[in-house]
Amino acid sequence: MRSIWLYFESGLFMEAKSFGSEGTKVGEMVFNTSMTGYQEIMSDPSYAGQFVLFTMPEIGIVGCNEDDMESKKVWAKGMVVRNYHEAYSNFRATQSLSSLLKEHDSLGICDIDTRYLTKYLRNNGTQMVIASTEISDKDRLKEILESSPRIEEINYIKEVSTKEVYHHRFGAWDHQAQKYKEPLKSGKRVVVIDFGVKRNILNELADCGLDVEVIPHAFDAEELIERYHHKEIDGIFLSNGPGDPLVLKEESEKVKKLIAAKIPMFAICLGHQLLSISHGYKTYKLPFGHHGGNHPVRDEGDQKVEITAQNHNYNVPETIQEVADVIHKNLFDNTIEGVVYKDAPIFSVQHHPEASPGPHDSRYIFQKFAQILNK
Repeated sequence: MRSIWLYFESGLFMEAKSFGSEGTKVGEMVFNTSMTGYQEIMSDPSYAGQFVLFTMPEIGIVGCNEDDMESKKVWAKGMVVRNYHEAYSNFRATQSLSSLLKEHDSLGICDIDTRYLTKYLRNNGTQMVIASTEISDKDRLKEILESSPRIEEINYIKEVSTKEVYHHRFGAWDHQAQKYKEPLKSGKRVVVIDFGVKRNILNELADCGLDVEVIPHAFDAEELIERYHHKEIDGIFLSNGPGDPLVLKEESEKVKKLIAAKIPMFAICLGHQLLSISHGYKTYKLPFGHHGGNHPVRDEGDQKVEITAQNHNYNVPETIQEVADVIHKNLFDNTIEGVVYKDAPIFSVQHHPEASPGPHDSRYIFQKFAQILNK
């Protein structure tokens, strides 16, 4: 392993070891408390532009495989771990984590105090960081970081969204058969607007019997409304995605038209935030976000608590209750996790009911959407 140097916008300067690709990258660092699923996390398009700091100390043990990719590539700028294991042991593994990172040009950073860094981010908030295997000079790293755009100034949606329309033809993972299931079709078609959708979100929609059509983020609102009126589609799904949702001004204006048309809609994460913005309620940035697979969320209807997977830095405001009923609350900080809008068949959640990785307590939410379309 060779050395790698990190410089934080707050002035913190650290040296560690590198096990991924080589080079110099700038991004925002967040910490993730998941104990499993590093491959799914690194290939989640929502992490585009970010470094992921893992609180789980031992990483790399189960290797990587094609079936666990949440998208076509690793989108995160890099990952930070305490101990990296090059030797892996799992019957599904086909390559090491380091080889995956090198293949997709993502940095791997290890032999660093991740407990200290997690506390540092928790106390000081998310940080813009530069990491380099090429430059060790602190002043030079500072100069590059200060001249680089911040994550909220970059529209990563253009990079992660599909370029072509396609139909998704896989259901949920079958653990006994060790493959993705063939989905049943109910005849209902949902159009997924791809802002960086995870593969397992599409799998869960298809597993509910829905015909899943995925389209690019630069969609035509009038065309979708016309297709809905001609009964060619039955509903719309707004996906997760990276970055600050307030950057998506053009997309927000288009979503306003879909809302006005009262098309049934369901949204997750960035899509949830985009619906709020399109209703006139701007999102705000959390100090260090929610990233992990252990977040308790209360259903405000039956008061049951679900343990959820989460990955977001932004949240909808409390004032959203002027136009929507809150159906889920985060029990860590009491932030809004889910809403049903009062004037249309539209609902959304901030957490990730597909998990991947994480608990499956919230998978029923996909069935809820399918039931709305089947009515």
